[in-house]
Amino acid sequence: MTFSHAVIIVTVGFIAGMVNTIVGSGTLLTFPTLLALGYHAVIANVSNTIGLITGYLTGAIGYRRELEGQARRILVLLPGAIAGTIIGAVLLLALPGSAFRHVVPFLILLAVVLVVAQPRIAKWRADRGGIREHPGVLLQSGTFLTSIYGGYFGAAQSVILLGLFGITIDDDLRRLNAAKTVVSGVISTAAAVFFAFTTTIAWQVVGLMVIGSTIGGQVGAVIGRRLSPQVLRAAIAVVGTVAAIRLLVTS
Repeated sequence: MTFSHAVIIVTVGFIAGMVNTIVGSGTLLTFPTLLALGYHAVIANVSNTIGLITGYLTGAIGYRRELEGQARRILVLLPGAIAGTIIGAVLLLALPGSAFRHVVPFLILLAVVLVVAQPRIAKWRADRGGIREHPGVLLQSGTFLTSIYGGYFGAAQSVILLGLFGITIDDDLRRLNAAKTVVSGVISTAAAVFFAFTTTIAWQVVGLMVIGSTIGGQVGAVIGRRLSPQVLRAAIAVVGTVAAIRLLVTS
């Protein structure tokens, strides 16, 4: 690996770690970069998954105030998230790389719509006396299905998760974003453990990406907690829409 390639990987890891913590979809930056540097698609995918884990960790640490009081709702979602991730990881090694590409852009666009509509949905539910603070069947099943995609590829999975969180739980968007960061991190960690024992990994890439994403995750948390819910919602809408269009064009 050349010095210039190393710098590129650290830099794109930093940006991806920051983006993942704020809105999600950092994989849409790192995965194409690794392909452009000559790595095989599956090796790039699994190395990217492992390399971005620490970004979620530092992002969660940065969001520690927003995570207060959310342990119960997160723990309820973790068994389904882990099970779905393993299913997705198995599918990655068994199916063609384009298996999910045609449907995912539309899921992302739906998630964007849900994020934008979240305030009206929350108001409508409040007016009807239906405030919900903990995950129901819809969020649990949605997290399970999203984690299957997360274990398989994972680009913009955080946008989908946040859309589900927003319409099923009544809470501040920044707090929901913090919870989403933890669940996304668990999904990536479960996939990483599976891949570490089942396929080839470019450990140099992982090491460099860990350096960048660790710093980027912390920076992203600082930025994310300072954004107003309206600005954060707008950022999610823009990033999600761009991600969906990009996946449509390349699928």
